[in-house]
Amino acid sequence: MEKLHVNDIFLNRIKSLIYENKNEVLKKELSNFHHADIAEIIKQISLEEAIHIVKLLESDITAEALAEVDESFREKILSKLSAKEIAEEIEELDTDDAADIVGELPENLQEKVLSKIEDAEHSQDIRELLNYNEGTAGALMAKELVSVNESLSVINCVREMRKQAKEVTRVHSIYVTNSKNKLLGRLSLKDLLTANTKAKVKDIYIPNVDYVNVNEDVNEVANIMSKYDLEAIPVVNDKKQLLGRITIDDVLDIIKEEAEKDYQLAAGISKEVEANDNIFQLTRARLPWLFLGLIGGLGSVFILKDFEEIMIKPELRSLFFYTPLIAAMAGNVGVQSSAIIVQGIANQVIKGSLINRLFKEIGLGLINGLILSIVLIIFGEIINQDMLLSLTVAGSMMSVIIISALVGTFIPIILDKQGIDPAIATGPFITTANDIFGIFLFFYIAKLILGF
Repeated sequence: MEKLHVNDIFLNRIKSLIYENKNEVLKKELSNFHHADIAEIIKQISLEEAIHIVKLLESDITAEALAEVDESFREKILSKLSAKEIAEEIEELDTDDAADIVGELPENLQEKVLSKIEDAEHSQDIRELLNYNEGTAGALMAKELVSVNESLSVINCVREMRKQAKEVTRVHSIYVTNSKNKLLGRLSLKDLLTANTKAKVKDIYIPNVDYVNVNEDVNEVANIMSKYDLEAIPVVNDKKQLLGRITIDDVLDIIKEEAEKDYQLAAGISKEVEANDNIFQLTRARLPWLFLGLIGGLGSVFILKDFEEIMIKPELRSLFFYTPLIAAMAGNVGVQSSAIIVQGIANQVIKGSLINRLFKEIGLGLINGLILSIVLIIFGEIINQDMLLSLTVAGSMMSVIIISALVGTFIPIILDKQGIDPAIATGPFITTANDIFGIFLFFYIAKLILGF
């Protein structure tokens, strides 16, 4: 299979072949490329051109390509296809991908598409997957797998595996069940190959097998598979009956989506958006946090007004010049602390008592604050600043750093314990909170030391 380099020259050639209706040449041009490469092409051409390619190429290629395309663009493509054409694409996909695409269709179209699928079992499996709640293992799993009954002999087991493997893209594991389809364990290919042909599956299978409940949260599934380095994991119901399996490629998609979501939250974007979304969608996603920043800024204004008497004292007026520095340090320290904690919570590595973490953050704040304060005092000496003023600013900054580190650490932890995504605590929220608190603390400490 060729490796595709999608550049302007290549895309222009593809577009020319489309507009000149040189379908056979175009088909030959694209036939040797991987479905992911076809998806990349579809993403970079117009809707009409994409539809042309989808209708031209075989469904076994375009179906996988469509599964790789952004949901919004895929929706536009499918809207231009008939129910039968969509069904032909769906039929080529594994049940998990097929269910995802069918679930995106309008409700009135879903049943039409499912009724057009020739493979009745495939259609029924998709229907089953659509019934599971979004965000659960059931909604993520695929029905395609290889399972054998414990009562089978080794010879019959191999025959059964061959039969089932035809419908499975990749065979990661062979699962063993009883007559009631209860998951018992897994079968090692090595043990199967070296076993006596008269032996039974029940004599050689491995009872140790990781599995997840069909109602398990997908993030927990991802954590389990990541922790134990699993390529696939079986999914069972409350009776431990085998229902399907989740593969690593689906888990990677979940991890990617969660990372993108956390990144957007950290940047102050409250809804999932993409760069090509319209202005209204982007505004709705960004405005709430910008409004929070505005409120925080207005709060800072009122705090500064309470200390405006400083402005009439020339010897103290330079305190105001340090306000941006204090605000920046407070915000930066808070974001640093919260980012580490959010990452730790996501990876489930936040362990130990809160008291120990408290002392750790205080110690870290003291070290960082002390080093930066020394730099600030040296700067004051260079510009011939009053030593008491330099010490005041340095001491205030140290206090602000410690408090900001504590705020950035414990707000995500508290939010997580309350069942709220801790990623929402980073970015504008922590920055705004620490800006306000940092400025207040700076001037309050300065007032105590300098006595104004």
